[in-house]
Amino acid sequence: MDMNIQKYLAFLKTVEYGSFTKAAENLNYSQSGISRMISDLEAEWGIPLLERNRMGVRLTSDGLNLLPVIKNVCAEYQHLQMQIDDLHGLKSGLIRIGTFSSVATHWLPGIIKEFQKSYPGINYELLLGDYTEIENWILEGRVDCGFLILPTLPELETISLKKDKLLVILPTDHPLAAYDRFPVNALCEDPFILLEKGSRTEVSEIFKDYKVIPKIRFTTWDDYAIMSMVESGLGISILPELILQRIPYHIVVKELDVPAYRNIGLAMKDQKSASLAVKRFLDYLPFRSRQEEKVFSVT
Repeated sequence: MDMNIQKYLAFLKTVEYGSFTKAAENLNYSQSGISRMISDLEAEWGIPLLERNRMGVRLTSDGLNLLPVIKNVCAEYQHLQMQIDDLHGLKSGLIRIGTFSSVATHWLPGIIKEFQKSYPGINYELLLGDYTEIENWILEGRVDCGFLILPTLPELETISLKKDKLLVILPTDHPLAAYDRFPVNALCEDPFILLEKGSRTEVSEIFKDYKVIPKIRFTTWDDYAIMSMVESGLGISILPELILQRIPYHIVVKELDVPAYRNIGLAMKDQKSASLAVKRFLDYLPFRSRQEEKVFSVT
């Protein structure tokens, strides 16, 4: 989507919600990305569009005068885009996506729901696998794109989406359950339940960087099995924040006392040669800020 149109949409949604944060959630951008786009508009046009305060934002008199014009521009652009998509046959099609469990559970339903509002005729094939499997599916052409943890293979093009915290999960009666943050050195004091996705583990860098040697008692690829074992007092573990949304288990979740996260991204072989349906789908990715986006390719 044209960058200027994105700025106009950011402006309209911020006015609608009275908040950069709510506009960012609606448009699947970061809050800083929305704020920066509106600041760019103000700088380009040489006029203030919004008044910012602790209560939120509101239109300036200049912003109020321009609001109906910007609405018309966005409406006409959307009409133009739909006409172009109709000519390309985007009323139907298939998008094949490789993904892992936390994204499939907590991101994809919302992304597809929003995408279907504009393109109800598109069908989807979702392949659930580990990181290595998803990389291979992309290289083999089995899927059009795949969610992965970055960095990934250098021959793939990637779009960075979100830093997802890695959090410690404990039984409710654990001696450190009342601590504000879990000491990284304490990871070696309890039986550890390791989440393993293919040949790479998300916590191995933590162990390596802080010279922690965990007592790995169990290894599994199932996030929910780990939560159940922790609830039963069989040990402790580290899981991504994304999978810990709406958990049905009685466990304690704590941040580490050191930085720990995974970088979730989307990968494909060649964005330029992707189908039109896939290119449109990219506009609906959560947390994506085009001004912060990094695409790596090897030629």
